[in-house]
This record gives sequence, C-alpha cells and structure tokens, in this order.
Amino acid sequence: MSHPLGLAPSKIIAVHLNYRSRAQERGRTPREPSYFLKPPSSLAAHGDAAVRPRGAEALGVEGEIAVIIGERARNVPLESAAYHIGGIAAANDIGCYDLRYADRGSNVRSKGADGYTPVGPAIIDPAEVDLHDLAIRLWVNGELVQEDDSGGLLFGFDYLIADLSRSLTLEPGDIILTGTPAAPPIVRPGDVVEVEVGDGGRLRTVIAEGEEPMSGPGALPALSEKDRRDAFGEPAGLGLPDETERNLRGVATATISAQLRKRGIHHAFIESVRPAKPGTRLLGRAHTLRYLPLREDLFEKRGGGYNAQKSAVDSIRPGEVLVIDARGDSHAGTIGDILALRVQRAGGAGIVTDGAVRDSGSFADLEIPAFAAFHHAAVLGNRHVPWEDNVAIACGGALVEPGDVLVGDDDGVVVIPPALADEIAADAAEQERQERFIYRQVDAGHRIEGLYPLSGEWRERYQQWRDGAA
Repeated sequence: MSHPLGLAPSKIIAVHLNYRSRAQERGRTPREPSYFLKPPSSLAAHGDAAVRPRGAEALGVEGEIAVIIGERARNVPLESAAYHIGGIAAANDIGCYDLRYADRGSNVRSKGADGYTPVGPAIIDPAEVDLHDLAIRLWVNGELVQEDDSGGLLFGFDYLIADLSRSLTLEPGDIILTGTPAAPPIVRPGDVVEVEVGDGGRLRTVIAEGEEPMSGPGALPALSEKDRRDAFGEPAGLGLPDETERNLRGVATATISAQLRKRGIHHAFIESVRPAKPGTRLLGRAHTLRYLPLREDLFEKRGGGYNAQKSAVDSIRPGEVLVIDARGDSHAGTIGDILALRVQRAGGAGIVTDGAVRDSGSFADLEIPAFAAFHHAAVLGNRHVPWEDNVAIACGGALVEPGDVLVGDDDGVVVIPPALADEIAADAAEQERQERFIYRQVDAGHRIEGLYPLSGEWRERYQQWRDGAA
C-alpha cells in the first residue's frame, strides 16, 4: 500500500537518545549517537491506527522530527550535510516495551511492527524553516504531553547525516527519526495521539487493541522490571509494597538464601563481599556497572573522560544500588570516596563490588552502605576498563540484572528476583519468627527433637505463641 505522501524509503533509521531533556531524564548522555533500523513496512500515514498486542501493557509513543533525504549521501562532510535534506515531517516512533527484551537494542519486534512509524501529515520544505529552531509537540487525547525544539538536540540533523553517510549510503526518500524529547507517554487502546513539527499540521494516530492474543512461535509480551520502570517511570521508593520492604529490612541474608534455595535458586549470594562498617544493612534495586580486563588501547578509548563508570554514578536514582562487576580482581580499586559520595547524594541505596575500593577509610565515614571484597590504593586503570552499565553482570559469582532486589548485612549480599520479592519477604519473616520461638525453647533447656524443625505439639504451641504475640 502506497503512502499518501509518496514516501517509499529504502530504510528508516532511528536515533536511540538525542535530546538533552531526554538524556537528563534517563540519567546518561551519549558521547556519540547510536542507531537502530525500522523496516519500511512499519511506515504509516496520518489517520492510520497502531495496534497494541493483546496481552501487552506498555505501548509507548514518541514525538519526533523526521528528516527525509532528498539527495544521495555518501561520505558527505558535516558542513554540507544539511543540503541533502529533502523534507521535514512529524513522526511518531511507536514501540511496545513488552517485546523490548526479545531484541535488546535492535528493537526489531518492539518497534518494527506494521504501523509503528507514522509520518505526516505533510512534508515541510527545509528551506522554509529554521532547522535549529523547529518545535516538536505531542498530544494524547488533546493534552500536551511532550514539547521541545530542535535546539535541544545533542546531535543536529547535519551531524546525523554526516555520521551515517560514513558507513552507509543514504538514498533519496530514506527517513531519519532524530530522537524524542523528555516524557514520552504510554498509551492505551482508544487513545488518540497527535504529533506536530513546526506549523506542519498534526499527525494523527489512533491506538487500537490486537484482536487475538499473541501466540508462538517466538517471544511473547513480557514486561521486565527495568522495562516497566523505563515505560512508567521510577516508582516511589523501591517500588515494593510497604510490608515487603519492612520485612526485607528486618530479615537476615541467611534466611533469604534459605528461601531462595527452597525455590530452586542456589547461586544468588554475592560471594566474599563485606560491609565497610559492621552492622550495616542494605536494601535497594540493582544498577549494574561492568568492568572488563585492562587492555591499554581500549582503556585509552573508553577509560578516560566521562567514561561508563562516571556515567553510571551520575545515572543512579533514589533507591538504587551500584553493583560493580570487577571479576573478583583484587589488584586495583573499582570506586573511590568521591564517586561514592556522588552515589550517596543522588539518593543511592548502596554500593557493592566484588573488587576493591579505594580510600577505604573514607568509606567507613559515608552514610551509604558499601560492600567490597578488597581494599586497594591503585586506580581502576591498573586492571580494569569501565565498559557499560545497566546490563546483566556477574558479581561475586552471582548473576545480577538491573532492577534486581539486593539485601545486605554482615554476612554479605543476596540477590532476589523482583517477581519473588513479595513471597520471599513474607516467608523469610515467618521463618525468623519460628526461629525466635525455637531459640527461646532451646535456651530454656528443651530438646531439639520435634522442635527444630517444628512439628506436632511444638507446632501447635508455636501457633498459640504467634497468635498471642500478634
């Protein structure tokens, strides 16, 4: 089916993160743009519907400025790149967060579905507008939700064209989606979304519901904890029910480990880490940071300046724990007191590293809980290359994903899958109530038989004690 504006791109290229307002919201600023491809079959027109898969929760819409290539571009210099723009239009970069996990980064299924790239309602002549001051707005059901302008871009239209044309040929009609500003909303079936660029009219899209639930083969809608937070925003506090949070703050990591083992999870304890101050308790959500072994040429590229370590520290949100994968290497520090103080001031809930900390004396004076395997005076560049954050990592032999729930005490730190947090917290609290009762009976001189574990008459007596204590 042909597009009413005659658009027939050979490719649609989208930028992951390109507005200062959005970078501030996400807590990270890219040094260079990164891209993903949307298939031409995702192209839609003004007035078309976009379908949220039945069973999905989070369909996101993003108002964007579409740059339409007018002249073939290959290896074009920055100073002349803008001459290759043939048109400007409003665009809506639609994506289903529930499918993002399936093609992390490439967004093939989450953003590549039919109808997920509406463009229109008209093409604006670039010669008639100021490309550095183009307004972009998005409304949902008549309410203004997003508003910014092209002056807020991290990388301008000319930069994107010059950058992309170094690696691939931009053909006439190709479309570059130049990024979305802060606060892109989640929409529901029945919502009407409108996007406007400059005075080019409003691009209208109606959100519909899929007629049948998605079925196999292949990935099905599933909203991870991180994607839920990205879609709906950071929940208040830890995003846990009050009772769950209260229980987790009171139970021991040994008890939690026992509850995890009952559910078949045997490798959730972060080995060898100890608190900087005895008696420290930790509870928070994981924000991960991964170090790779030192390679001098790559450290020169990725270790200096505003590297992944500093970006991760600046990205910490209230309630998050910075968890560092240092491969258990004891020969260099992984974080010092200045960056640790930054985590504290940002509202971070703690720091955990299976490597070493520098300035260990200062760590004991900080309010933020810190758990480390070693102390070492050398800087991280002695052994590590800071590589990336908010990815799955290994820390102290445990796999940690962003958003995992971490609990720490004098024994160390344990990782709880978010989906199990409520039931593990409740069962761990009950287990410790039973153990307090048993301890009192043993202290009073009673035999272990029938008492530990509770059975028969002793279980009945425990129930009476618990009801009375309640």
